[in-house]
This record gives sequence, C-alpha cells and structure tokens, in this order.
Amino acid sequence: MEVVIDASPERLAEIAAEAVERVLQRNPRAVLGLATGSSPLLVYRELAARCAAGTLSFREARAFLLDEYVGLPEEHPERYRRVIERELEQHVDFAPNAVQGPDGTADDLVAACARYEAAIVESGGVDVQLLGVGTDGHIAFNEPGSSLGSRTRVKTLTAQTRRDNARFFDGDVEAVPRLVLTQGLRTILDARHLILLATGRGKAEAVHQLVEGPVSALWPATVLQHHPHVTVLVDEAAASRLQLADYYRETWASKPAWQHV
Repeated sequence: MEVVIDASPERLAEIAAEAVERVLQRNPRAVLGLATGSSPLLVYRELAARCAAGTLSFREARAFLLDEYVGLPEEHPERYRRVIERELEQHVDFAPNAVQGPDGTADDLVAACARYEAAIVESGGVDVQLLGVGTDGHIAFNEPGSSLGSRTRVKTLTAQTRRDNARFFDGDVEAVPRLVLTQGLRTILDARHLILLATGRGKAEAVHQLVEGPVSALWPATVLQHHPHVTVLVDEAAASRLQLADYYRETWASKPAWQHV
C-alpha cells in the first residue's frame, strides 16, 4: 500500500488522473471502476480537462459503478447513474452504453446483483478502481460488519451513512434511501489497481484504520491491506492520525521517476 500525502486536493486529483491516463494509454479498451460521492469529483474534472485537451480518450473504454441507491426513480438527480452522467460522462467521450451501474430499480434485486457481478467478470475485470472512504470506514456501501469476502449484493445503510449523505438530499435524512446495491469487498479487491482518495479531518480516523489498523469487518476499508496494488491519496487533515506519516512523505519524496503510482 502506497500512501501519498499532499496539502492540495487538486494535486491529489492530478495524481489519480495520471494513473487513469497511463492505464488508458497502455490499453485504450481498459475497464474503469467509478466511485461517486464528493471524493472523486476533482478527479473527474481533471479527466474531463485532459479529454478536452485531446491527451486522453475514453472512446474504447468501459466503466462500472461501485454502487447505487435502491428505489430512486430513473431520473432522480442523486441516483448514482445520473451523478456519473453529470460529473463525468457528459464531459468525456465514452461510447454509448459503455458505463454500467447496478440496477436499483429492478424488481428482483438479488438477480440484478448477480447479473452485475457477472458483467464485471465478463468484461475481463476492472483495471483501475477509484474509491472513497466513509467516516466509519465503509468503501462503496460496504458498511461496518460487512463480510470481507462479499460480492455484489443488497445492503442496508447505517444511520451514520444516511446522515453523511443527507447533504446530497437538501439535508433531509429521511429522503436518503435505506437500501442500496453495492459491489462487495471481494469484488473490489479483484480490481488490478485501487486508488482511494480522502480529504478532511473527518476522514482521519478511517484513514488511520485502513492504512495502519488491524484488518477488521468493523472498518471494512482495512481489507485493502490485502491488495497488492493500492494507492491512498490524502490531504494533511485526513493524514493527521497516521503514525507513520513522516515515513510515507519520505517514501513519496524519494520515489524514482520511473516508478509510477
């Protein structure tokens, strides 16, 4: 696990975008994993800028979303499929139907999860997966107590996650759905490169646990310690609880130019 600490969220977004760009330059048909929430927004803006400048293209790429609310209407602005359209797809050159998300409107949610898991496998798997982390250590919607071997499934959100996400629903906690579809922790671990972004002091304890704590279902993000290629991008506030922060800074500062994230 590589930890990069930088005071500038914009610089962290550039590092993540550079990693995505390198993957697409090596393989234009690469499969991307897209997260929603606030953490990846600067990354999406940076990717859109590179696409507009002609240095990056998504024409042959495919992408899968991490998760989706259950029960929100197709056109609801906070449905994650709509969020990705708004924040990324409309600004880059994905081919039609190249981006896929789990179907939170399906009559049979269990079957929808199985189809989604199968679609990821059939694509050849995710080459680079963007991630955020919740204040309670959840990744995607794998809440505390989630099985570390879980696959795409239906989950119930904790009260804390619903409170955190109420900001996207005009502050109304009751408007936040209780059920979601989410890729499982094992599904996420199958991606070849994981890039997690976290900013702000509110994420400091979760970052400390995922990087330095014991692997535990109480902090689902800690399962990333078992992955061979994880990049954790954090600002100074999110890094404030890291015991080995100085070492992470030294490692990043002395990293050879040829050795990318």
